[in-house]
Amino acid sequence: MVSDGYARRGARGHRRARRPRRRGGEISEGEVAAVVRTLAVLLQAGAAPLTAWRHLAESGSVDAVEVLADVERGRALVDAIRARGGTWRMVGAAWGIAATVGAPLGEVLRAIAAALEGASEIRAEISVALAEPAGTARLMLWLPLVGLMLGIALGFDTVTVLLTQPAGWICLAMGLGLLLVARAWTRALVRRAAPSPGIPGFRAELLVVALTGGTAIPRARALVEQEIGADDDPATAGEEIERVLRLSSAAGVPAVELLRAEADRARRDARTAGRTRAARLSSRLLLPLGACTLPAFMLLGVAPLVLSVLSTTPLPFA
Repeated sequence: MVSDGYARRGARGHRRARRPRRRGGEISEGEVAAVVRTLAVLLQAGAAPLTAWRHLAESGSVDAVEVLADVERGRALVDAIRARGGTWRMVGAAWGIAATVGAPLGEVLRAIAAALEGASEIRAEISVALAEPAGTARLMLWLPLVGLMLGIALGFDTVTVLLTQPAGWICLAMGLGLLLVARAWTRALVRRAAPSPGIPGFRAELLVVALTGGTAIPRARALVEQEIGADDDPATAGEEIERVLRLSSAAGVPAVELLRAEADRARRDARTAGRTRAARLSSRLLLPLGACTLPAFMLLGVAPLVLSVLSTTPLPFA
């Protein structure tokens, strides 16, 4: 087995090179999918589960090193996989169900890797679609500062006006307040348009794993609920799965292929919904721009310039 000392050296030696992470420290679905697919190949080639994990650890996989370190400390392999958290918890769920029902683990992991890759592609597509409107919105937040700098470049003492005159204080306070509101509003819009957490169709994939091992549908449902509970798929996922199972029973056809088709449909719907949210974001970002950013530009860029002109221009009757 891999010793704790080896685990620590492996984690230090390979963490930076082999484990790029998303914001928040969670490894992405694509990174997990690559490891899972390699595990599937090793298992289908005849390697025992622990031997496959050792090969991965020796090849530099930080996750494999950490899993084996937990196993050496006395934790069961499937529990060590679940303990990685995040996407690995889903892999551990599939592994645990496959081990319980006797489904071929190599084939199960190939299917899970494909599901993770699909989720990663969806997230990447949506992130790319969101990048342009989100970047434009962040750029527009600098518009009031540009207006202020423009006044200074033209030779107007706008900073003095903002800091020394009562009217300037009002403009400064209102302008900065509007900028803060615009920033919070923009971030909230972008956050709501971001890809939803979770792996679309994963509950259906886990049911397929359970049914592939010859388990009856009620038992398969119980295993899936035991592994992932009710919070890892949208509320409608359970309803769609129930519809598929009723169709299978009424038509007298195996539920496995119908569930796989349902998982594919869930991923397609997630991709379409993400693209739709990204398209709507462009128009919704006009709201904070018009309501906050442009008024802040007037207060911080234009109003001080006008006040500066008025303060340095003698009145006609003076």
